[in-house]
Amino acid sequence: MSTLKSVLGAAAIGTFASVSAQAGSHALDLSGQTVDFVIPFSESGGSAKWANFYAPLLSEALPGNPTVVVKYMPGAGSTKGANWFQNQNYADSNGTLIFGSSGSTQFPYLLGDPRVKYEYADWNVVLASGTGGVAFLPPDLAEKMNGMDASGLAGTDFIWGSQGATRLDLVPLLAWEMLGMSVEPVFGIKGRGDGRLMFERGEANIDYQTSSAYLKTVVPLVEEGKAVPMMSWGALDNDGNIVRDPTFPDMPSFKEVCEATPACSTEGDAWEAWKAFFIAGFPAQKMVFLPNGADQAAIDTYTEAFNTVMARADFAELSAATLGDYPQMTGQPAKITLKLGTEVNSEAKAFVTNWLKERYGVELN
Repeated sequence: MSTLKSVLGAAAIGTFASVSAQAGSHALDLSGQTVDFVIPFSESGGSAKWANFYAPLLSEALPGNPTVVVKYMPGAGSTKGANWFQNQNYADSNGTLIFGSSGSTQFPYLLGDPRVKYEYADWNVVLASGTGGVAFLPPDLAEKMNGMDASGLAGTDFIWGSQGATRLDLVPLLAWEMLGMSVEPVFGIKGRGDGRLMFERGEANIDYQTSSAYLKTVVPLVEEGKAVPMMSWGALDNDGNIVRDPTFPDMPSFKEVCEATPACSTEGDAWEAWKAFFIAGFPAQKMVFLPNGADQAAIDTYTEAFNTVMARADFAELSAATLGDYPQMTGQPAKITLKLGTEVNSEAKAFVTNWLKERYGVELN
């Protein structure tokens, strides 16, 4: 846990950005160019909100002020876009292609999904963004909660729009099951925004969104009385403990709800597996990459650009409503975060692999 502690400790004192890239001049000039920022999801989810937040700021910060255009390549829970990016070579784009992944891209990789044809070790990380997630309910079902005790929800049949059990969605699926809830997923949606739309149309009666999407698209529903937050997944303190999400300090974490619900336990194999995949999926949730073959000058150019964005006097104000209160990392902290997001221990992987097979009939080998 020392590596995790060092990353989070740095974040806690505000040193989100690496200062390793301090070249005196930019080797990459993007004047008159268009940079494609490819997102392997639909335009309605959290990754889209995150990418569209950074795109204009990155355009201002990159040398030559290129136009940064967000492009969407949804399909197969993001593996379609990731497989495409694996086949791109830096020499063909010369700095005009970046790719944004999320936990839903990392989890199939972690679990050995046979559809995965991409290798994170071939990519060059230039930004890592932590995030959180919030589960929410319709008002009538939220009334069945007894404080933080979710036992009153045990008799309800829930329908939920999901990208797939091997995606980031396994974190809420396992959490709800640990609470004794009966949640039937409708697999195959292209992004979490599509799941939210199912909730809004009354086709689903539970949902979760990553923080960026929750802040932008669900908070208005809460204000209109159409949704009630159930819990956040939480965040990690400097010692790797689950604590309340700093973006939602008045909202209980899953750990608190689990502790208050007799059916749930924060000890044992299920808890350890949930925590391992939560760490892989949320503190290391969204990352920006240059393709295979990128030279150090290009990596330094994008690193400096993201550092410039984060050094803006108005960055905290601009990011609060979109990104929430989470670390944004470049350089070595981003590389360490990538490691956290693409590795889980064998026990957690074995538990989840068996659970997926028994619960959803998903066999990964």
